[in-house]
Amino acid sequence: MPLIAVSAVWAVFWGSWAALLPAVKQELGVSAAQLGTALGAVPVGALPAMALTGRLARGRERHALMATTVLFGLAVAGLAAVTAYWPLVAGLLLLGAASGALDVALNLTTGRVERESGRRLFQAVHAAFPLTVIVAAPLTGLARSLGLDVRTVLLVIAVLVAATSLSLPALPVGGGRAAPSGDHHAGRRMWGVALLLGTLAGCVLVIENAVEQWSVLLLEEHRAATPLMASLAPSVYMAALTAGRIAAQTLPPVPLRALYLVAGVGGAAGIGLAGLGDGVPLSMAGFALTGLALGPLVPALLSRSAADDPTGTLVWGVSMVSYAGFVVSPLLVAGLTGPFGLPVALAALGLLGLPLLVRFVIIEGDSA
Repeated sequence: MPLIAVSAVWAVFWGSWAALLPAVKQELGVSAAQLGTALGAVPVGALPAMALTGRLARGRERHALMATTVLFGLAVAGLAAVTAYWPLVAGLLLLGAASGALDVALNLTTGRVERESGRRLFQAVHAAFPLTVIVAAPLTGLARSLGLDVRTVLLVIAVLVAATSLSLPALPVGGGRAAPSGDHHAGRRMWGVALLLGTLAGCVLVIENAVEQWSVLLLEEHRAATPLMASLAPSVYMAALTAGRIAAQTLPPVPLRALYLVAGVGGAAGIGLAGLGDGVPLSMAGFALTGLALGPLVPALLSRSAADDPTGTLVWGVSMVSYAGFVVSPLLVAGLTGPFGLPVALAALGLLGLPLLVRFVIIEGDSA
């Protein structure tokens, strides 16, 4: 399925990039602070690109996905040519823009194919991302151990992205523009719904980003784990995230209201256990529970958004608003870590389950 392939190859880069960062730092001779500042260019580039792509891509989903996939491959190839700090910043800015545009185009295209085919696709497409990250990161580490440099790895990934784009012309998507959005007041109501659902999805993504960025540090510095054992924490979370999405895909449709309850209770309990659990096994179990509980909710929200709004505005809005979770998460955890310490800071993210529980209480049936 081309959509799953695009999601997977997108994840190949991000899984590999995390494993390449030490080599990037060493080859460019930059400090950790400089590297962190450069990485901040990614969301700076992503947000305006997401806004523009949503405006242009609706009704042109297949062509938009083809274009953004090719642009992402070119951005990856551009990073391979970087030899100094400021070109790295510029390259990451362009990469963030291409990645953000691909994010929106992939969600819009998946939503349209779901509507036209009647098939459930969002869970499978979104499951491909964490599963591929789990595989890509250690394979990149192996490539580095065999002597491959950053440039070579990035060029291989760029070729994979380009090859994947060749499958998209055959994607079964209807032609023509999206349905009209109606009057101005209807459009404003739609963006109000997008803000609500995007915020709920953003609560999930804050926790997801925190696990990806801070789980290894938690286990090494606060649980006395070995570097090898600690490095498994993100993979444990990603594996559970994938399992949750595959389960939601293969089982009969689960009401969205039930997913709010599972994510609110399970996500809060899981991240609380991970942060405050006494020992490595309990923290690992907490990360696994967090991923399993939170995994299905964001794809389910996007799927419902696509079904409820044939114009694509709702999917666009939810994608863009929820992305703020990735932007806010590092700042939030860093701010909480100062006065309370990292274990409490991570556990405190369980409070983000409260909006999900409130949504579970106030809606009826299978409403969004």
